[in-house]
This record gives sequence, structure tokens and C-alpha cells, in this order.
Amino acid sequence: MKAIWLDQQPRLRTDLSVPSPSTGEALVRVRLAGVCSTDLALLDGYYPFTGVLGHEFVGEIVAAANAPERIGERVVGAINISCGQCRECLACRPNHCLNRAVLGIKRHHGAFADCLCLPLQNLYRVPDQVSDRAAVFTEPLAAALEIPEVTRIKPSDRVLLVGAGRLGQLIARVIALTGANLDVVARHAHQRQRLQGIASRCISEPEVAQGQYDLVVEASGAPSGFALARQALRPRGTLCLKSTYRGEVPVALSSLVVDEIRIIGSRCGPFPAALRLLEQQHIDPTPLIDCVEPLANGLVALQRAAEPSVLKALVDCR
Repeated sequence: MKAIWLDQQPRLRTDLSVPSPSTGEALVRVRLAGVCSTDLALLDGYYPFTGVLGHEFVGEIVAAANAPERIGERVVGAINISCGQCRECLACRPNHCLNRAVLGIKRHHGAFADCLCLPLQNLYRVPDQVSDRAAVFTEPLAAALEIPEVTRIKPSDRVLLVGAGRLGQLIARVIALTGANLDVVARHAHQRQRLQGIASRCISEPEVAQGQYDLVVEASGAPSGFALARQALRPRGTLCLKSTYRGEVPVALSSLVVDEIRIIGSRCGPFPAALRLLEQQHIDPTPLIDCVEPLANGLVALQRAAEPSVLKALVDCR
């Protein structure tokens, strides 16, 4: 089968065998896959991964020995593959499994391929009303939905989102549903244009009011974004970190203690809720798509995704 393979440098391979699903797994024929900032970071050496890239996808189950009734289902997939036996799994925290693999990121081949394998419990049926182009956003939309889950945003809250890139755009749309007063730090005109009618205001860094926000979500992944987010928080405010940072970020810990700041890390989120929002058309992510390339041209999709003006590049694996 064809796949985009990373081994220091990405390349298209056509010599890979179709994976064979283990007990409890399904073989999924991939339809569409999305390029994420994490994929680009892996290309830049963020984490030592060798294998098939990609973790945002929509596809169709074509083999499942333990669940033949699911063959033909159109599905999306949660990316964390847990062992089910460690203390975190037994405590119902499978996303923090001590032995976890992660689709296209850690010890498990990913979605920029003709086919992939995932545990059946990771696969969620896509409602008929949701298009492939919308369904491919399920994983990052679920990640955005984790924010109101862990921070309990109220309509009366004043919220600042730092970063209006791929994930930031979805976070803005999720927070807007809460009724909170949302400001978004968006550097580029194309980012601001796609936030029209969603954020209360799109502002630049110098316009951020210091010490005024109840909640700040940091989604830029840059140390300067973290510093800006910290300055914007009121005492006893909440800082939600939605980025993984490469290297060390300088932090004035004393000010966090004095101002009694609550810091929350947020990673993966609820797939069923994301699919409901897409089905009910409360969120339409498809305007974020800038380009679609066939799998045979997948390296071009990676290159396009790295362009500053591109928010979402898709790989068509059909």
C-alpha cells in the first residue's frame, strides 16, 4: 500500500504491506486525513518517530474479526491506544496509559496511508449527515471541546484565546458556543477573516489588557504566547495550556503563587460530543480547508500545511 513514511525525512512509500488487525482491532480504509501542527513538529524533530505519519482521519471499516457487524461503518478514531491494564487505565484514565501508543506519533503507524489499524473501542461511527470533509476534523474538535470540560466556562466569563491557527480556530468556535465574551489574539489577516462572526473581537498582542481575563487559553505553542497569556490573567484566573512546547519555557513561578493562578493542561477530548456538534451543524469546520492533495502527492500537502497562509491541508487517500 501507499503511505507517507517518516524516517528523519518524509517520503512516499508504495511497498508497505496492508496491516493485519490484531484481536479487538479493525482494519480501516482511510478516506481523508488532516495535516496537524503536531505532524509538522514531528518533521522538525519534535519527537523521535519512525513510521507512517498522520492521526486525524475519516475512513471505513473493511475488516473486523471480532465485530463483523461493523464492517462498512464510516468512522473516525481516537488516537491513544491504551493497554487496559496499568494503573491509569484501571483508574479510567486511558489517555494517560503508562504504556500507550499514539496513532502516527508514538509506536503506531498513522493515517497518511491507504489503510490503518486501530482498536474497535477507539473507532466512532460518523453520522450520515456529516460529510467526510467535516468528519476529518473530529479529533482536533474533540481536543478543543476538552477546554470547557476542564475549565467550566460561564457565559459571564471574559476569555482570551492566544493563537488562531489550526487548533485555535476550532477552540474559538467551541468557546463561542458557551456565550462567554471571547477575544482572540490573531496575528494574520486570513486568521481574522475566518473568525468573523465567531469571536467577540480579534486583537493584536499590544491590545491585550493586562490582568483582565478570567480564563486565558494558550494555543500558540510559543514562549511569547505563554508570557502574554500570563500577563492577561486576573488574580485567581485560570490558564489553560493547549500547546506542547518544544524545549523550556521561562516561568515566573512566584507570580503564579502570589496571584493564585490555576494552570490546567489539556490534550485529547470527547469524540461523541464532537460528532454531535458536527451532526447538528453547531460548528462547520470546512471553511478552514485550504487544499486537498491525493496520497500520491502527500508530500505536497505537508509542504502546503507549513505555509503561513494555510490553515488546513488534507490528504485524500481514496
